[in-house]
Amino acid sequence: MEIFIIVAACIIFLVLFLWLFPLGIWFQALISGVHTSLVQLVFMRFRKVPPSVIVNNLISASKAGLKLSQNELEAHYLAGGRVNSVVNALISADKANMNLDFKTATAIDLAGRDVLKAVQTSVNPKVIDTPPAAAVAKDGIQLIAKARVTVRTNIKQLVGGAGEETILARVGEGIVTSIGSADSHKKVPENPDSISKLVLTKGLDSGTAFEILSIDIADIDVGKNIGAQLQMDQANADKNIAQAKAEERRAMAVASEQEMKAKAQEARAKVIEAEAEVPLAMAEAFRNGNLGIMDYYKMKNIQADTEMRESISKPAAQPSKK
Repeated sequence: MEIFIIVAACIIFLVLFLWLFPLGIWFQALISGVHTSLVQLVFMRFRKVPPSVIVNNLISASKAGLKLSQNELEAHYLAGGRVNSVVNALISADKANMNLDFKTATAIDLAGRDVLKAVQTSVNPKVIDTPPAAAVAKDGIQLIAKARVTVRTNIKQLVGGAGEETILARVGEGIVTSIGSADSHKKVPENPDSISKLVLTKGLDSGTAFEILSIDIADIDVGKNIGAQLQMDQANADKNIAQAKAEERRAMAVASEQEMKAKAQEARAKVIEAEAEVPLAMAEAFRNGNLGIMDYYKMKNIQADTEMRESISKPAAQPSKK
């Protein structure tokens, strides 16, 4: 039992010793031509820096002909950077004859950008498909265009530069402007490269992390006749306005007619009222001696003669034919 405890203690001690003193990593660095001391590897353990990450990347950089500092890699790791990505990016940039130093690479990495992907995109340009952009030509016909934008990373503007969304928005805006300035929608499909040339002259990659190499129009579809639709909408609006004004005039005419009828009724009422006062006035005239019996008969004869003339002047009613 005591032997088992001693063996277990020895094994635990050996594991802790090898973990604290990474002899295998130190020997790997030694035979790879990377000079680092065992004490420095032990201090890495206390600084919570994995020695394998630093040593392996130092070996990769050394084999690629790059000279990197162990302290710089440790500082970048402690700052939260991705050491492996930075070293691989530096190696790729060196093989592609790109001017990328360690300080710029670490700044890009700490900014949250994928520095290795940025170098790869700079070497092998990337193609971005834009969403459909709808615009209306001057003749009122809508066109829907899609473009393919070929870009490569601009390493110098990667930190603080705008991303792909800005490129897509600017290209879409340029397509809309180009189509909108065309006199006829037929001219756009006949010469689609005119859109590309116009968009490229606007310097859409300014302030972005990319450099636009080319803009190719992939597809152009004819949409709605927006001009005719707008004219129809305007005609319907004018018709509704005219109908509203006609209804207003009709209502005013009806009100005026009703007002005239009311005035006529009022006038007839006054006439009837005046006619009702005639017998009273005649009786008063008889009592006062202002009207004699012969005068009364003359007035009656005149009324009868007037009624006869009016009846003669009216056309006789035609009998209805069954």
